[in-house]
Amino acid sequence: MQSPVLVLKDSLKRESGAKVHHANIQASKAVADIIRTTLGPRSMLKMLLDASGGIVVTNDGNAILRELDIAHPAAKSMIELSRTQDEEVGDGTTSVIVLAGEMLHVAEAFIDKSYHPTVICRAYVKALEDAIAVLDKIAMSIDVNDRATLLGLVKSCIGTKFTSQFGDLIADLAIDATSTVGVDLGQGFREVDIKKYIKVEKIPGGQLEDSKVLKGVMFNKDVVAPGKMRRKIVNPRIILLDCPLEYKKGENQTNAELVKEEDWGVLLKMEEEYIQNMCMEILKFKPDLVITEKGLSDLACHYLSKAGVSAIRRLRKTDNNRIAKACGAVIVNRPEELQESDVGTGAGLFEVKKIGDEFFAFIVDCKDPKACTVLLRGASKDLLNEVERNLQDAMSVARNILKNPKLLPGGGATELTVSATLKQKSSSIEGIEKWPYEAAAIAFEAIPRTLAQNCGVNVIRTMTALQGKHANGDNAWVGIDGNTGEITDMKERKIWDSYNVKAQTFKTAIEAACMLLRIDDIVSGIKKKQAPGAGPSKPTIETEADADGEQILPD
Repeated sequence: MQSPVLVLKDSLKRESGAKVHHANIQASKAVADIIRTTLGPRSMLKMLLDASGGIVVTNDGNAILRELDIAHPAAKSMIELSRTQDEEVGDGTTSVIVLAGEMLHVAEAFIDKSYHPTVICRAYVKALEDAIAVLDKIAMSIDVNDRATLLGLVKSCIGTKFTSQFGDLIADLAIDATSTVGVDLGQGFREVDIKKYIKVEKIPGGQLEDSKVLKGVMFNKDVVAPGKMRRKIVNPRIILLDCPLEYKKGENQTNAELVKEEDWGVLLKMEEEYIQNMCMEILKFKPDLVITEKGLSDLACHYLSKAGVSAIRRLRKTDNNRIAKACGAVIVNRPEELQESDVGTGAGLFEVKKIGDEFFAFIVDCKDPKACTVLLRGASKDLLNEVERNLQDAMSVARNILKNPKLLPGGGATELTVSATLKQKSSSIEGIEKWPYEAAAIAFEAIPRTLAQNCGVNVIRTMTALQGKHANGDNAWVGIDGNTGEITDMKERKIWDSYNVKAQTFKTAIEAACMLLRIDDIVSGIKKKQAPGAGPSKPTIETEADADGEQILPD
């Protein structure tokens, strides 16, 4: 068996159209074969070795493909697919690669028969439109305020992941976090920015069950002067700054000529007064906690601690933004421009705790936080990294549901329904496009087939039984249970998928397949190194005969 690791020489060959199509299809199939076994709840794990000798054990399609070092351009564009899917909807990264690989695989027969790629693409686009229409027809709307339904959905979407063995834990965390940061934009639109306003803090130690979503934020900082400043404040008034609380240095090199020795004292006094004035501007508003993104001098620390104010310095901008969202403060650039409305009063408690060897500041019990931190505890770093990847997927699923509350059956039922409907429609399509259209319909069966393979059941029998149930377009909710391999009703087993994820998977996979089919030439833009003193070399066009030998390495 040939290894699915693709290697291409520095200078890519210039090949004829049919050859390029075959090379691209082979490359894409090889990428799909790498992660085909990671689809479904009974999937295999991959162990990834990185350059520094560390290991990652995961079955997250996107995480695996990110680490692959592949030179073939078609394979690279397949890897970009999973990244696109992850950025857009955060789930379905494996499905999109498997589906795109299958779409290209079924197109190979038509390329051999000298079909023009444009004809195949036209049929594929038609199939995509009809597939989306089928999704709209079988989709089921849900109520986003019904937590039990939401929990079941998120659980079924991450049931294929490693953390599914911990029951509702990850799904609960994901729903709590996304519900916290959701903002209503009016007219039924809801903005849920999970990248900006949800921070995941991983702290090794403790048990996974100790993980929780904080009603507020935490960050890895201690107060500037631990002995003098309070480490616990109830209902703190918080001021956020992004300017330094220290003497302003000259913009460029500044020379000062001192005539009398008292002048030195005057200079120092001016510095002190400058800092004192700045601190007084802040203390006017009676804050309990001052946080700045820049430095804070010893003198400023003295004035603040004397007034009983705790201070934290050099905080990340992203953390500062989250604190502002959580406690209702406004980040101020100049202390003299402070207003009462800029002070954050929404937090219930500020506390610095020691966890392990490090100090963490907590701003929690906020009234209506629009940002939060998910605190993950666990036995080891590797476990926590995998839990975080699963949590990101779960939060993406919860976000998709809050944005578009529609469900589709999971377990390959959606794909089988689409496949059956397209097969029926193909008989009414006239002309040469009928055959690629039908092939696209068959390609959708790759998802349930792969699920069956990963369960270890008899694939041919299972697929035949499923096709029989879906043949007349009824039984849209009958699919394969990824744990047992049984053919069951997805509604009963509560195996669901989000509409957004499925629609995006189909669109991305088919559009990518069309793009790769339209490539009929690969021309290298890399210059070969010349021997010193040699004249300009002519561009060489290599023959097709030796194009296949270098593409795939044997085991």
